[in-house]
Parts: sequence; C-alpha cells; structure tokens
Amino acid sequence: MRRVILSALATTLAVTALSAQAPAGWKMRVDKSMSASDPDGSGAIKFESMGKGFHATNPQAATYFNPANTATGNYSLKGSFTLVKPSSHSNYYGLVFGGADIEGAAQNYLYFVVAQDGTFLIKHRAGDATHDVQAKTPHAAVAKPDASGKSVNNLEVRVQADKIDYVVNGQTVHSTPKSGMTAKTDGLYGLRVNHQLEVHVDGLSVTKL
Repeated sequence: MRRVILSALATTLAVTALSAQAPAGWKMRVDKSMSASDPDGSGAIKFESMGKGFHATNPQAATYFNPANTATGNYSLKGSFTLVKPSSHSNYYGLVFGGADIEGAAQNYLYFVVAQDGTFLIKHRAGDATHDVQAKTPHAAVAKPDASGKSVNNLEVRVQADKIDYVVNGQTVHSTPKSGMTAKTDGLYGLRVNHQLEVHVDGLSVTKL
C-alpha cells in the first residue's frame, strides 16, 4: 500500500484534506511546536490506512478527524493504540471526542491520551488554548514500552447521562461529571498524536450505551 506523505502546515489554523490513498474523508490539523526546547522532528507527517486501522508517523503533532464521524448522547468510544516508536521524551496520543469547528479558529474538543511514561492526561481544547481536565497522572493500567520499544493501550471513553468514565486496558482510571469543561460530549470524534511519535490505531469505533 502506498504511503501518503503530508507536508507540515505553516500555521495551526490550517487543515489539510487527505488524498484518496489515505482513510476516506479524513483530515488533519497540525499543531507545530512553538517551543525552542521541545522542537518538532524533521520530515513530513504520514497518515495512512494500514490493515484494518490507521498508521500515523508524526514529526509534528496533529489531530485527525473525519467530518462524517460524530457521536451523540450516551456512547462508548474505543480504540487500540500501539506505540510503534517511542520519542526521546514523553508525548501523548489517544482519543478525541465532543469536537466542533476543528477546521476553524474556534476549534473545541476533549481528548483522552496516554504516554510512554505510564501516565494519562485529559484536556479540553478551545481555540489555541488548552486546559487540563485531569493533569498528567501515573496509573498502573497504562502500559509502558517493552524491551522492543512497543506498547499497546486500549483506550475507551464512556459517556453517560451524568458522568464520563475514562478507561485504559479495561480499567477505569478517572471519571468526570458532565459539567464544566466536560459538559459538551456530542460532536466529532477522532485521534490525537503528539509530535515525535509513530502510532498504529485499530478498532476505532463508537457504540451506543
């Protein structure tokens, strides 16, 4: 299968429509690093269909989404994430949900992500600002890379009438009420992969609860 090579975009406001060889209908929004002490890697982002899933190689951070993929009401959003190649330091990857206007200046979404150091993180994105719902937190349920450098983490967000459960490898690691920053859960869902990571994703799906 041919790879689709995507050039990094000049600003965080730019969204690229992926070509026909990539997952049908998917787009990406690139967030280039503004930190001199934590620069992006070299080269271009690659996002492709592989097997029954997706494969992302991210010199730069990106949010991947398909405008046709939405979830509302009570639902479970799942995905199995294999960290293929760890970065030189901890970077996060995982699920995006409750998204709106991801293509625009008023982008808004929640994301539940894990890192190679065994921590998870829950954040809210509003425009160019991000807010911690739950700051990075170590948990034994989060698998760390093995001797080969790989790890597999099955992530799930369970959206219920009055709360949201965040699940790693079958274990609930945190819960939040459906209020404040986590009040809005209807909307787009997708993937978030930070810079300097290579991640494979299988079984991305939504089911009603």
